[in-house]
Amino acid sequence: MAIIGGGITGLTAAFRLQQQGISAVLFEATDRVGGVIQTVREGGYLAECGPNTILETSPLIGELITALGLEDHRIDTNESAENRYIVRNKHPVKLPSSPLGFMASPLFSCRAKARLLAEPFIRRAPADEEESLAKFVRRRIGREFLDYAINPFVAGVYAGAPENLSTREAFPKLHALEQRYGSLILGQILGARERKRSGSVSKQNAPKFSFDQGLETLTTALGQQLKEQIRTCQAINKVVQQNNAWSLDQAGEYSAVLLALPAFRLVELQLTCDSNPVSLSELADIQYSPVASVVLGFRREDVEHPLDGFGALNPQVEQLNSLGTIFSSSLFPGRAPLGQVLLTSYVGGLRAPHLVTKTPDELCDLVMEDLNRVLGVSGEPTYRHVFVHRRAIPQYDVGFGRFKTFMNELEQNVSGLFFAGHCRDGVSLVDSIVSGHNAADRIAGHLHQTCQNE
Repeated sequence: MAIIGGGITGLTAAFRLQQQGISAVLFEATDRVGGVIQTVREGGYLAECGPNTILETSPLIGELITALGLEDHRIDTNESAENRYIVRNKHPVKLPSSPLGFMASPLFSCRAKARLLAEPFIRRAPADEEESLAKFVRRRIGREFLDYAINPFVAGVYAGAPENLSTREAFPKLHALEQRYGSLILGQILGARERKRSGSVSKQNAPKFSFDQGLETLTTALGQQLKEQIRTCQAINKVVQQNNAWSLDQAGEYSAVLLALPAFRLVELQLTCDSNPVSLSELADIQYSPVASVVLGFRREDVEHPLDGFGALNPQVEQLNSLGTIFSSSLFPGRAPLGQVLLTSYVGGLRAPHLVTKTPDELCDLVMEDLNRVLGVSGEPTYRHVFVHRRAIPQYDVGFGRFKTFMNELEQNVSGLFFAGHCRDGVSLVDSIVSGHNAADRIAGHLHQTCQNE
């Protein structure tokens, strides 16, 4: 069979198929596999161009690491990195981690705290009503939590806007908590028992980890396992099904095909099934947020903040240039030379998409303004690396369900055609890994059934 797309989803799917004795040829348009997962090592610094950590919310993650023999290269986040900061009045305020800490925290006003106590008594929305995340949060816990908890969190996950994102599609577990328990607070307490039984872990409590040489260790290991099956620098533009076989441009015929591509690449495919053209143009309406990753190194003495945490998120109401900053050298050892620190900031998103068009020097200057005001950074950076993703993260906006339905129905109605990836199954790194794994299992089932019918 064939897999189109050599990001983490396509790599995971190919490896999972290999484990089941099924050979898959993987086609990647660029000269490397791994997609946005890319690690740069320069002068003692280690910078991530894409994701910085993996959240171990599924047991599939540990199984993959073990299967690839990467256990000795795995590194968990430092204990001190559990602190998270939200900027308020241009100062980083530690996000409370307990009910008592919440009541004492200056992050939220007394009025907002009192409003939260009423949350269990708020009536649930009708099950068939699709709300934006902003409307959902205002209704259940109030405006202040939207501004200083949800808005910065959404910037960190989607680089998106709560006013546009669908609660049901972008945060399905949040929607499910209200529908099942009638309360987010009660749902968090009671839902913990179900997660324990299923072996899953909430994102809040999930272990975060990387590798001693960065996240590209994972995609490199997958690439090495699959090297005989990978075809780089080979873009596929035409996919044709005829007599239960799939032909890909001039790249041969296959029993099935998995499309593990972003939506903006899917719409460029010429797809024909049994002589009938199939348009994927509907997926062109999936919006992507642009993001620039600005990685800066500094002498430790030039940073006032203790950097004792994961990072700091910037609410939109604070009117800063960046979305937030990860304390990269506090998360893992070996990210900066001795006596230096490494900070990774993100600019743009739907909050300020125009900023990603600026030059690397201009982006660094914008980030330096924020770091000076929020973290007390002075002096010139000792390291700089800027990476721009023009179309970084798909937005699961209100109405996004129609895109998932469209892909699901095509997969059900066209024998041997499969979809996977962040424009269908979730935007996190873990979501993409699980998506590839599950797609491989669907493909294996299809191929087994096909053999039985012959």
